[in-house]
Amino acid sequence: MIHLPFADRLGAGNALALELSRRVDTSNAVVLALARGGVPVGFAIARSLDLPLDVIVARKLGVPWQPELAMGAIAGSARTLNEGMLAKLEISAAEVEKVIFREQAEMKRREELYRASQPAPELAGLTAILVDDGLATGSTMLAAIRHARKLHAAAIVVAVPVGSRDACGQLRSEADDVICLAIPDFFYAVGEWYRDFSQVGDSEVRHLLAESRERMTKTLKPTLAG
Repeated sequence: MIHLPFADRLGAGNALALELSRRVDTSNAVVLALARGGVPVGFAIARSLDLPLDVIVARKLGVPWQPELAMGAIAGSARTLNEGMLAKLEISAAEVEKVIFREQAEMKRREELYRASQPAPELAGLTAILVDDGLATGSTMLAAIRHARKLHAAAIVVAVPVGSRDACGQLRSEADDVICLAIPDFFYAVGEWYRDFSQVGDSEVRHLLAESRERMTKTLKPTLAG
């Protein structure tokens, strides 16, 4: 039984790892955490299941005059747009492209910073476990799913500690499986379901990715020696 709120992202990741071990064949899988908040969750999962960890930098596309209101999202070359919202708010194609251009630049900056010259993982034939700290609208996760599809992942599993009913329902039509430990009846924001929801900074993301890469290198050494 899941007791809310979660202590922190690492604790939520440990709980998710247990559920994933029961429901998903992880013998040929990679954990892809949505940066930045999903990285501690993904780190805990990767550590527990002895899997490689990488990031997907998905960026929300905010309404030009109200950036916190998402009109879509991008991840890699994939994009999602809420066409109904664009029409209702009379947001022009030029305004949308301007926001996309800005967010693509930030996405590229973060990918270069986080990977530290490491190449992005090849997903062909692998199960991609897409992780975030929660799902509110699900727009960034939807873009991440479509990005992983474009990279020919064999299967895509969304794994989150908590999410809204609408977001989880929408993503089930796009992913091969959606594992969400808790779907509260009244959902306002992801942070309300954590006791510690401190902001995750770039330095923490880089540290966790580096630690995960070091762990995998140590795991491979005995195999290579043999």
